[in-house]
Amino acid sequence: MKVVVIGAGEVGYNIAKVMSDKNEVIVIENDAGRAALANELDAQVIVGNGANADVLKELPKFDLFVAVSNNDEINILSCMAAKVISQGKCKTIARVSSPDYIKKPVSQKSEVGVDVMVCPELSLASEIAELLYIRGAISVEVFAEGKVEMVEFLLLEDNPLIGQLLRYVRLNQICTVCAILRDGNTIIPNGNSVFMPLDRVIVIFRSKDIEKVEEIFSPKSKDEKRRRKKIFLIGCGGIGFYLANLIDKDPDIDLKIIEKSEERCLEIVDLLPHSLILNGDATDIDLLRDEGVGDSDFVVSVTDSDEKNLLCGLMAKHFGAKKVIGRTSQPDYIPVFEMVGFDVALSTRNATINEVLRLTLNTVIESLRAIPHAGSEILEYVVTEKSQIAQKFIRDLNFPKEAIISMIVRGDETIIPRGAFQVLPDDRVIVFSKPEAYSKLNKLFK
Repeated sequence: MKVVVIGAGEVGYNIAKVMSDKNEVIVIENDAGRAALANELDAQVIVGNGANADVLKELPKFDLFVAVSNNDEINILSCMAAKVISQGKCKTIARVSSPDYIKKPVSQKSEVGVDVMVCPELSLASEIAELLYIRGAISVEVFAEGKVEMVEFLLLEDNPLIGQLLRYVRLNQICTVCAILRDGNTIIPNGNSVFMPLDRVIVIFRSKDIEKVEEIFSPKSKDEKRRRKKIFLIGCGGIGFYLANLIDKDPDIDLKIIEKSEERCLEIVDLLPHSLILNGDATDIDLLRDEGVGDSDFVVSVTDSDEKNLLCGLMAKHFGAKKVIGRTSQPDYIPVFEMVGFDVALSTRNATINEVLRLTLNTVIESLRAIPHAGSEILEYVVTEKSQIAQKFIRDLNFPKEAIISMIVRGDETIIPRGAFQVLPDDRVIVFSKPEAYSKLNKLFK
């Protein structure tokens, strides 16, 4: 494909890096310094304004147009211009941050020339909110318009599953165990797979069955009592505010927010009436101690500084916080955060890259979620009349061994399929897959 990327900041640079392996990529960046960095990639780099129609008219024909600068308006305007110049033949993706333009992590705004509008900040905030509610979860993704969820559980040494064969775990049509991550390897399990301490288990299930799934993979301890969750939120910029807004009204959550900017505190105090907002520096040891950070169930650090998030998380762990979640602008730092004691580290980058990959790989893919540490992806396909998989029984499919059908959504019904299940047109099929299975999957669903 011929791909145009507007903006060579953190997200744009990495999209160009991912895409340039098998595609022709052109990067347009207004800042000469960032453009110089992008010159290191196998891509053509143009210094200029991506919203300038004259600049876009000089480009060769392109298939995919990705606008990911730090300016929402430039991203939207450039997508509109790209649609006009390509006569509607290209696909467009715009990254936006303002709630004036987007109300959910991924939206379609084709009426204004944007096929996919992505808000990485809202996507990350939504994922963190899910982590706060699901016991034992270290990663969460949502599919099929909220009907299906994927959760990654970490099995600690006292988990009752340790040492059990998968075939003897009573899943009772509750969920599908898609993968076990162990010592850097991704295992597609079978009935003889054994759960081991520190396994990371990826499970897909109906959203309505979350309590049953929790009880299997992260059961409550006998002395665990129901009480309000104590949550510390450090930083209330874009991500922090989105997160606080999602959980502020929950009567079961006691939310304290530490924000360094006094001006920002005044902006949000009336918007988050159920939260306690503290104006201060979260690297202040006395402030953390006096506010009882050690008694918290979760500490979530989402400032714009990786270093500050790392420091605040380490101090919270030192004081005794049960679980610490941190945001990093560099996905490469995620293993470092987890190595020094963070329970979960997350990045905003993946939300945009997932949508770019979805439009690149196949038009029948409804959504795609990359799981970088597993070297795998979860794909949501829509079956058509022409799909090879249509009208066939699961047991008769020559399905690749590197992939597993985890869930099928038919209308309002969510189904864990077995061998005797027949796939029909309009079914939404959720598949966990390693990269080596992609070509076979595409043939089945085209």
